[in-house]
Amino acid sequence: MIEFENLLAQSPDACTLPTAARPLRVTEFAELFATAVEGVERTSLTVARVLLPRDRLETARDLAAREAACCSFFDFTVDPDGDHTAMTIRVPAQYSDLLTALTSLAGSAR
Repeated sequence: MIEFENLLAQSPDACTLPTAARPLRVTEFAELFATAVEGVERTSLTVARVLLPRDRLETARDLAAREAACCSFFDFTVDPDGDHTAMTIRVPAQYSDLLTALTSLAGSAR
């Protein structure tokens, strides 16, 4: 969790979320992942897929929309996928370390 937060702090030009709010956002991701991750797949350097229970669809969509609104380098797609919610996360190559930290956060919650 700290690694993701620290990396966000190092990307001030690309992340407009106020510094004081960043730990809260990281906590939101950590809480969603801690209670719901069913699988994490890193499909490439710039793309990852996190599987969540189907009943987390709206929560995941809301969180992804708020994150993408302040951190324009994140591109989230959150859709139903059978019995699951699939959160696909894409970033430009220069932000692959943030994707690594986010997927590590998801993976450690599993």
